Amino acid sequence: MNGLKTNNAPHSSVVVPHFIFGAISFFIVAVMLVLSGAGLLEVYFNTKLIAITHMAILGWATMIIFGALYQLIPVVFETALFSEKLAKITFWMTAFSAVFLSYSFWVASFSMLLPYASVCMFVSLLLFVINVLLSYRKSEIKNWSSKFVIAAIIWLLATELLGTLIALNFKFNFLTETHIHYLKIHATIGLIGWFLLLIIGVGSTLVPMFLISHQLNHNKLKASFYLINVGLLGIAINWFLVNSSILLGICWLMVAIGVLFFVSFIYDSYKKRMRKKLDIGMRYSMLAVASVLLPIVISSVLILGVDVEYELLSRIIVFYGFSILFGFITTLILGQTYKTLPFIIWLEKYKKLVGKTKTPLPRELYSEKIASIQFYLYLGFIITMPIGILLNNLLLVKAGSIALLVVAILYNINILKIILHKVIPIENE
Repeated sequence: MNGLKTNNAPHSSVVVPHFIFGAISFFIVAVMLVLSGAGLLEVYFNTKLIAITHMAILGWATMIIFGALYQLIPVVFETALFSEKLAKITFWMTAFSAVFLSYSFWVASFSMLLPYASVCMFVSLLLFVINVLLSYRKSEIKNWSSKFVIAAIIWLLATELLGTLIALNFKFNFLTETHIHYLKIHATIGLIGWFLLLIIGVGSTLVPMFLISHQLNHNKLKASFYLINVGLLGIAINWFLVNSSILLGICWLMVAIGVLFFVSFIYDSYKKRMRKKLDIGMRYSMLAVASVLLPIVISSVLILGVDVEYELLSRIIVFYGFSILFGFITTLILGQTYKTLPFIIWLEKYKKLVGKTKTPLPRELYSEKIASIQFYLYLGFIITMPIGILLNNLLLVKAGSIALLVVAILYNINILKIILHKVIPIENE
């Protein structure tokens, strides 16, 4: 953690609430999965599945990412956050909007509640975008990691703008294509443009730092940046205006190659690491990077237009979304939580005691035993759940849902243990 810039770090009251709400949302997502049961095996456009997806993306993943990014802006941008007050306002608006939006989908209130919930979410995300962009404007460092973050921020704004238009269309009916068509674009630019680019930007800084890796080829990040952004822009334009299967295939190939450049960068970092033993956080992170290859394979199958019956195709699409949201994004967030949050709390409680008394290591603020059990249960979840979806096996789906519920409970226990940690100084011998 010595590489983290702490002088410009925001107060913990800005960051910690995001982790608390994110952990609670993760538990809610697990409960929703258990309650959905056979609904998870239906076609991908059903209200329960969309509600779960938005709670997972906005309440869980995006909220944790917001909190982590506020803490990491001094690392990536090498400058302080523009406004801590604006970050706190954004937190409460995003928390309210995530619950409001997910509830609107859960009860299928498309014309009554959904438009208002979507507008609330758009405003809250707009405030976040403004805060990050103004922070970046103060930065004198324009490295590839920061460029990935800024590109992700712009794609986030585009994602939410389109999502808001889709929601308003249920009430005012002004779009020319079906909701499914726009939902496909909304999901793609959100998962790739927002989550993937942001994770690459932050991960390309943190992973080498945590592994203590040097002399890496940053040209791979440059290639990844241009390939993913140009490819994703081409996909969006194609779906909006052209609808060419050839252009779609070319652009998707560009995105896939861009992702492989990032994977290669992380693999180089892993090979050149000085820290040979991987802790629980880095085990999650390495699993996540390896898991990103799965959606590339699935998407290639979908792009090639393999001839399968509609019901199986629907399950493959659900599997594709699952592989990104849980196989890659959630796995990485679970790992990086154990790298960032303990340090944030440790810094708040022990910074003034360093050199005066012995202090615990950040990893000693949580239970490694609980984290290890959580890791293996999560492995069980990401194996049983997709198999259950593909085979249309309700028993496996239920087993996977229950496994995730236990994972969420264990995760929340460790989050509380970290946040409620009490300072117990040990006198120097």
